[in-house]
Amino acid sequence: MPASYRVSADIGGTFTDIVFQNTETGHCRATKVLSTPQNPALGVLNGIEKGLGEGERVDFFIHGTTVGLNSVLTRRGARVGLVTTRNFKDVYRIQGNDRGEIFSIRWKKPKPLAAPADTFEVTERIAATGDVVTPIDLSDLDPFIAAAKERGIEAVAVCFLFSYVNPAHEIAAAEYLAKNLPGVPVTLSHKVSPEWREFDRTSTTAMDAFTAPVVRRYLETLIDKLADTLPEGGLVHVMESNGGAMTAKAAAEIPLQTLLSGPVGGAIGGAALSGAIGRPNLICVDMGGTSFDASLIVDGQPSSSTETMLEGLPVQMSVVDIHVIGAGGGSIAWEEARALRVGPQSAGSMPGPACYGRGGTEPTVSDANLVLHRLDGANFSGGEMPLDRDASLGAMQALGASFGLEPAALAQGIIDIVNAKMADAIRTITIKRGIDPRDFALLAYGGAGPAQAAALAEQLEISEVIIPVHPGAFSAWGMLQTDMRHDFKATYYGYWDQIDPADLKAQYEALEQQGRDYLHREGLGDDAISFERFADFRYEGQEYVLSIPVTPGDVDMAKARADFDAAYERQYGHSSKTSRMEVANLRVAALGRLERPAMPDPDSATPHPVRYRDVIFDGQAMPTAIHQRAALAMGETITGPAIIEEDTATTLVPPGWRITVIAGGHMSLTKGKEA
Repeated sequence: MPASYRVSADIGGTFTDIVFQNTETGHCRATKVLSTPQNPALGVLNGIEKGLGEGERVDFFIHGTTVGLNSVLTRRGARVGLVTTRNFKDVYRIQGNDRGEIFSIRWKKPKPLAAPADTFEVTERIAATGDVVTPIDLSDLDPFIAAAKERGIEAVAVCFLFSYVNPAHEIAAAEYLAKNLPGVPVTLSHKVSPEWREFDRTSTTAMDAFTAPVVRRYLETLIDKLADTLPEGGLVHVMESNGGAMTAKAAAEIPLQTLLSGPVGGAIGGAALSGAIGRPNLICVDMGGTSFDASLIVDGQPSSSTETMLEGLPVQMSVVDIHVIGAGGGSIAWEEARALRVGPQSAGSMPGPACYGRGGTEPTVSDANLVLHRLDGANFSGGEMPLDRDASLGAMQALGASFGLEPAALAQGIIDIVNAKMADAIRTITIKRGIDPRDFALLAYGGAGPAQAAALAEQLEISEVIIPVHPGAFSAWGMLQTDMRHDFKATYYGYWDQIDPADLKAQYEALEQQGRDYLHREGLGDDAISFERFADFRYEGQEYVLSIPVTPGDVDMAKARADFDAAYERQYGHSSKTSRMEVANLRVAALGRLERPAMPDPDSATPHPVRYRDVIFDGQAMPTAIHQRAALAMGETITGPAIIEEDTATTLVPPGWRITVIAGGHMSLTKGKEA
């Protein structure tokens, strides 16, 4: 019988990574193809076509996309018209009282995604209790409708005061707009974020409207082009920013949920790997061709948040905490003020680094590694994509002349700078939060990550680096480890000691019913559905909250209080057990279990001759053993200097380091020749 596969795709700025998991055996294989920025769906299709054998088929497909994120970063989304309550049109323009960088003289207020000229008011008013104070006057929408047609407004965001308590006016406005602006998508704040804080909710609604047409157009293209690849009735799935999966249809309803879907796969893969290898605390670092993503796994779970900031604008949605900087294999080295800079500009996939031979002329991190002989130009990407070392040398000579440096010296400088930038990014999510990175192992993946991992660990004094199986496609692998997830929330304010437990239970059950209904529409049965409850707590008089897990069934009020005190102590180094505690929001994660095969033991080692070449370390060429990863047996140890090559990545083992194959076929990289 022809084999069937669960397939995942991680669409990056330079490469698109595809992982194929056999639905019967659980075995995985990975492939990489160059991304197609003009139409990201084409890169996915190219990768699937490349990786599928004769007669093989796709049974399940999931992918992560940065289409929505890129539209925000480049400000190339839809023209948004914002409709809000009369006398409150300036909420989005004035923004909050958080200046971002309080002492910076260069700080600039973020530019709204909906222009003040495209913001209109409607006569209506709902009180904080949900009572209607002033009925909505739908005729107030007529000037906006006329302006939308005249100006070419492509999406509408509707955010009325206290609509998260009573959405009747938003629903009425949406019906009127749909009738008079057919084909123009309308985003309602009570659907995107039924939560208090007017500016934050308005910002979230505007961002969803800004990305909606772009994301929907992309998803429609992908679904159409995958129609012949997927089985009849097969669904395209998308990673959510919260680490769960959803169907493309659900993603089209609220495109905002896809904003961080690309890099989040690596964090979910890290959580799955954490339990398998017995490392509960991991710093996950994904160095691809364009960016460097860092996240934390703490006690086996990815660090997450109920809100985030994007381009200085708040977004109210559950997200896996990921810190992203412009540092990758394609990051361009350049001169500024007689100093060498690296990134954030990237050569991408077109023209790509100079060594790709696609027209690039500027030196990049990949060119530097090739000049230092750390990459094999003849065996890159399994030999399918030869690299031009002469082109890299030419690019290094052109820039090196400005500094009086030979190509090898400049290449080492580029590597040192990009390593320092990545180490600072890791410090941002650890040391700046009071976390000691030395208590963690470093999980390094992405096409460029394993080559830089040892240097990063040295800078941060981390004692162990884990290189997973298929490191260059690990984020795509992580997407196959997730389940369906949708988050539901409701503002529920009060002192915890005055809350009626019966009413609290009823509120949670109502949220769970919303989740159950949603997952039913996604095609899941009750036996596959489960729930997790959370509540946002703070001490009396505080502004910000911590989200704390809450027991199912009858809520254990005392345990929730104790858990909040303990979490506050961990987060801030102190707590206030005598202060009153307030609850601000209730949250429910509706989880839908996806069937997946068990991960098998790794294949037995395939003998392959060891090669040698001179590789430059600290300015000195040293004879270095070149191993094929497939040839390494379980428990085998190799001491540096050495290089481990495979189709998706190259792992560098510097002098004084050793690498061992551990459970699951993953590799442990440690400093020192002794165990």
